[in-house]
Order: sequence, then C-alpha cells, then structure tokens
Amino acid sequence: MNMAKEFAVPFHWRRFRERYQLIGSRCDHCKKSFYPIRVICPYCRRSGHMKDIKFSGVGKVYSYTIIRAPPEGFKEYVPYIIAIIELEEGTRILSQVVDCDPNDVKIGMKVKSCFRRIRSENDTGLVLYGFKFKPHN
Repeated sequence: MNMAKEFAVPFHWRRFRERYQLIGSRCDHCKKSFYPIRVICPYCRRSGHMKDIKFSGVGKVYSYTIIRAPPEGFKEYVPYIIAIIELEEGTRILSQVVDCDPNDVKIGMKVKSCFRRIRSENDTGLVLYGFKFKPHN
C-alpha cells in the first residue's frame, strides 16, 4: 500500500478553503500577509495576531521560468510557465501562468487568479483543482 496516496486525498481536502478561495493570513501587528495560512507571524512571533484574509487574486509576475523538461505527470503541459506572483496585498505566491504563450510572459505583467485543473491521479481517478494565474489588463 502506498501511504503517500492514502494521505493525498485528506491533505487536499484539508487545504480546500485555501486552495479554492485563495485564503491566507495577515498579522494585525506588522500588517504583513502570507500564503498559505500561518498561525504565527514569522516577524512578530507571538506578539502578532493572525487573521484569515481572502486575497484579491490580482497581481503581477515578479519572476518566472519556462518548464521544458517537466517532472512525471506534467509532460502534457510542456512548455509551461511557473511564476512567482506578487499579489496586490504584497504576498508572493508560486503558481502556473496559463492562457499565455511562454514567449509573451514578462516580469511586471499583470495577472489574475483563475480556477483550473492542477492534475489527475490516474490510479484513483481523482482530479485536483486549484488556482493558477492568467494575463489581466
């Protein structure tokens, strides 16, 4: 029995709110925001108080790379763009950029979140969804 697959489904559903609604946290003390949700602020430690926030999903490409030699399970997407997205709230998120030719992506390009299929588990038939980003004017 493969324990990693056994834990994949519960882990996915525990993160449902964050993954589908782009929910993170913000420290009331230093005003910094984080994704994924944090219980303790890494800057203020226990003097800060964390609150959940829903991010706007709008941001810009901070940095990116084009994947041409993918890991197993992602060969059908080649070439694809993986980027660090800086959200309006200041948080940076690693995500895929879709609906964009790899030659057209630029640092500073405006993007917004969208809901897409992340991958399929061939053994179980489970399809995992989550957010990605696409160009935004």
